[in-house]
Amino acid sequence: MSREGYTVPTGSQGNSFGAGGSAVAGKPNSFAADFRDENALMKYLCGDCGSHTPLRKSDPIRCKDCGCRVLYKERTKRMIQFEAR
Repeated sequence: MSREGYTVPTGSQGNSFGAGGSAVAGKPNSFAADFRDENALMKYLCGDCGSHTPLRKSDPIRCKDCGCRVLYKERTKRMIQFEAR
């Protein structure tokens, strides 16, 4: 099927991801809006005292315990496997 022959599905058939449909009553289903939450916390590790510091997007980059400005992002807990050549 060519691109010119494609029509965007409309209506409430099945899932409508990112098309402005609603999965929950009163809440729009937009994939990108879920990840741009203003109050989302990221956990960082202080480079000086080693404490875990949660920060929001608008917070200053500074440890809440010692005031150090060197913060490291915590490594993911998911297994990551690379293919060696």
